[in-house]
Amino acid sequence: MKKIYIVGIAFLLVVSACTKQQFSDAYSDPSKLATTTIDRQFAGFLSSNLNYVMYHYGDYFVVYQNTLIPWSQTAATLNTNGRYLPGAAAIGDFWSTYYGFMAQYKELLRLNSKLSDADQKADRIYIIAATIYYYDYTQKAVDLWGDIPWSGAGLLGTKGGNFQAATASAKYDDAASIYTKMLDDLKGFSDELNSISVPTSVETTMQTEDFINHGDVNKWKEYCNSLRVRLLTRVSGVPSFQPRVSSELASITGNPSTYPVIATNANNIMVKVVSITSSINNGSNTGSASDFLSGLIGWGEADRANKQMIDLMNSNSDPRLRVMFEPGDSAHGAYNGLDPTLTNTAQSAILNAGTIARYNRSTLTQNNYIPGILIDAAETELSLAEYYLNAGNDAAAEAAYNAGITQSINYYYWLRTLSTDNVSGPLTPLGPNEITNYLASPGITWSGTNAQKLILIATQKWINYSVLQPMECWAEIRRLKLPVFTFLPDNGVQKLPPNRWLYPTNEQTYNTVNYQAVQSKDNLSTKIFWDVK
Repeated sequence: MKKIYIVGIAFLLVVSACTKQQFSDAYSDPSKLATTTIDRQFAGFLSSNLNYVMYHYGDYFVVYQNTLIPWSQTAATLNTNGRYLPGAAAIGDFWSTYYGFMAQYKELLRLNSKLSDADQKADRIYIIAATIYYYDYTQKAVDLWGDIPWSGAGLLGTKGGNFQAATASAKYDDAASIYTKMLDDLKGFSDELNSISVPTSVETTMQTEDFINHGDVNKWKEYCNSLRVRLLTRVSGVPSFQPRVSSELASITGNPSTYPVIATNANNIMVKVVSITSSINNGSNTGSASDFLSGLIGWGEADRANKQMIDLMNSNSDPRLRVMFEPGDSAHGAYNGLDPTLTNTAQSAILNAGTIARYNRSTLTQNNYIPGILIDAAETELSLAEYYLNAGNDAAAEAAYNAGITQSINYYYWLRTLSTDNVSGPLTPLGPNEITNYLASPGITWSGTNAQKLILIATQKWINYSVLQPMECWAEIRRLKLPVFTFLPDNGVQKLPPNRWLYPTNEQTYNTVNYQAVQSKDNLSTKIFWDVK
C-alpha cells in the first residue's frame, strides 16, 4: 500500500481556543513529518472521540451530569441555581473534541486524494466506514447546536497550515442541509456496500485497525442502515423531509436483505473493552476502577434514580429494574426515585437519608467492561415501531415495539455478564416468563390510540437510553416532547431546560465573520430544525 508523508500534528481545530500562533507552530517545522497509511489514519480517526463513546469521568462529570442527564430526567438531579444553563466547560469540551475529530476525518480524505486510482479503489472501504462513523458523531453535534461549521471546516491541513484561509472557509452550514447531505451519502453507501470488493490484504489489515466492526462489511452495512433509520426518524416531523422519510423507510423495511439493520443484540454496534489496561477502556488504562461512577457522582447525585422512571418500572414489574438499579433502602429492598419537583433542601434531606435507588454498580457504573454503545437493536426496533405506527401498519408497529423492549431487557442483563465487580451483590437471573408478563402489563401492553402508543414507544426509548446514551435521549425528548416531564423552574435567567446549546465564546473571537451569520440564532430558545412540536 502506498505511503504518504503528512504533518505529524495534522489533527487540529479550525476554530477553538487555539491561537493563530499555536496553529502556525504545528506546521512550522518540516522535520516533524512522518509516514502513515490510510489504515493507520483510519484507526487514529476512530480513536479521536473515544471520550464520548466510552464512559469516562470527563464527559460525565463535565458535560452530561450538568446538562443532558438532568434535562432528560434519566437520573436524580439536585435543583441548584443555574441548572438549565449549559456551562462553558461542557460546551467547549464537546466542541473541541468534535472539531479535532473532524480534522482527523478531513485529513484522512486528503491522504486518500493523493493515492493512485487503484489504491483509492482498494481502500474504498476505509473511506465509507470512516464517513459512516463521522456522520454518526456529526448528527450529535447538529442536534446540540443546529447550524455548525462543517463542509468548509477542519481544513487546516488542506490549506497548508494557513490559519486565515482555514478560518475563512469555516462557514456555518445549515443544519437541515447537513442532514440532507448525510442522508444522501448514507443511502449511496448502503447500495455501494452491497457490491463492494475488498482486497484480501485490506480485509486482513482492517480487522486489526477497525475496533468497531473489525472489518466486517455486513456490520458496516447494518450500522449504515440503522443510522439512516435514526436520522430519518429524527426528521420525520419536518414537512419537507416527510416524503423522503416515508420512501426510504419503506425501502429499508421492505428489503431487509438489501438494507439490513441491527435487529439483534448480537449485531449491536459498539466499542468493546478487550482489556482494561488497553487504551480502549472506561478508566485510566491502568486497570483501575471505571470512571463512570465517579463521573456521574461528581459533586452531585447523578447516579441516583429519578422518581418517574423508578415509579414506572415498579408499577409494571419491569425486569430491568433490578439489573439497572440497586435499592436505596437496603433494609427493605425498596426502589425509590428522587422527585425532581422538590426544592433543593427537601431533595438533599431525602438523599442524605439513603433511601433513593442508585444505578447498579456491578452492571453499569463500576463495570470496567461495559462497551461504548453506538446503535443498538432496541433503538432501531423502537424507531421502526414509530414508523409503522405513522404508516398505519399497527401489527408491524406492535411487533417492532415488543422486539425493542425484549432486546433492551436482554441487553442490560448481558451487560451484567461482562462485569467482574460484584459490589451490588448477586443478581436474580431473568425468569422465563418475565418479558412476556411485562409486555402484557397494563402500563406497557400495546393498546390505546396512536397518540397513546407513541407515548409507549417514547417511554421505552427513554428507559433504554437511560444514562448510557444521553445525547440521543435528550434529542428524542425534544423531538417528541415525550415522555412528559415536570421541572421545577429555576429562579435565574433560564427557567427551564433549553432547546439547544450556545456556541463557544471562542467562535466570536476566532471565527468572527462566519459567526455573525448565525449570531441571531445563538440563544437557548432557538429550536433545532427537526424540533417542530
